[in-house]
Amino acid sequence: MSSSSSHGSTALHLQRPTVAKRLVRKTDASEVLVTAWRGLSDHQHVVTTDWPLSHPFYTPEPDSHSALLFTESTRQALALLSHTEFGIPLDHRLGWDHVSCSTSPEGLLTAGGPAQVELHITHTSVSRRRLGCARLSAEIEATRGGTRVGTAQIRYTTYPEAVYRRLRGRYANAAECCARALRPGPPVAPGLVGREHTGDVVLSPTTRPDLWLLRADLGHSVLFDHPHDHIPGMVLLEAFTQAARSLRAPRPIQPVSFDAVFKRYVELDQPCLIEAEELDRSTVQLIATQGDTVAASALVTAPPA
Repeated sequence: MSSSSSHGSTALHLQRPTVAKRLVRKTDASEVLVTAWRGLSDHQHVVTTDWPLSHPFYTPEPDSHSALLFTESTRQALALLSHTEFGIPLDHRLGWDHVSCSTSPEGLLTAGGPAQVELHITHTSVSRRRLGCARLSAEIEATRGGTRVGTAQIRYTTYPEAVYRRLRGRYANAAECCARALRPGPPVAPGLVGREHTGDVVLSPTTRPDLWLLRADLGHSVLFDHPHDHIPGMVLLEAFTQAARSLRAPRPIQPVSFDAVFKRYVELDQPCLIEAEELDRSTVQLIATQGDTVAASALVTAPPA
């Protein structure tokens, strides 16, 4: 079993990442959060991630990380395990089917310094399919120095390159898709979506206060770390988060959990609408639509201020 050396649960000075960036699908080494992993059994692993005091994108407030820092940590951890523990080749494509994450406000606090977060991951299902595809389901529990950070349940699929190219057709080539991508529209006011900088805004306004156009800036160094042939799932989750904040404005909220379903790829060369509906004081329903088809949906929970 491949493994890097494990760390303790807390540290004042975090070590540089020891996991190759290609294993977590990043090209910028500074964005690699995973530093170590070890196996408890064939389907149970502990993955250590290092959270900085302040991430340039996933720490929108000085005293608290976004819940999506936990999600990104989990995304990287599952990519790592799929390659190192389950034999998924590096050229296979990974895609989310369902992502449910719940975090605790205490676990997201920046707490005055960097932190090491341990992800206890159990793969409840690993199903090998015809033509080399695989469908996997995982449950995650995350802790930081004894404090609960969050839990997650994720279903994802891996596709061999040949299968992916047949599935995507003319949209299989990332460079061509980026060349055809729509130019990002004007951003909504950053303060409405819990951001300080317009470059971090992923929504453009429409004539309705509950409807936005997805704004994809391919030059964003975190959300588009490398060329994609479609809108990444993390971008859609950020759009859902920002839409929930905007719908609730001027009431400040901190989304702490979401339950998202990904039904189809969102293309870069077509408009995508993000619609929000407040179900109660804590829950907002989000829908991403492209053309006449719902591409993704989510329930975002944010406790009343």
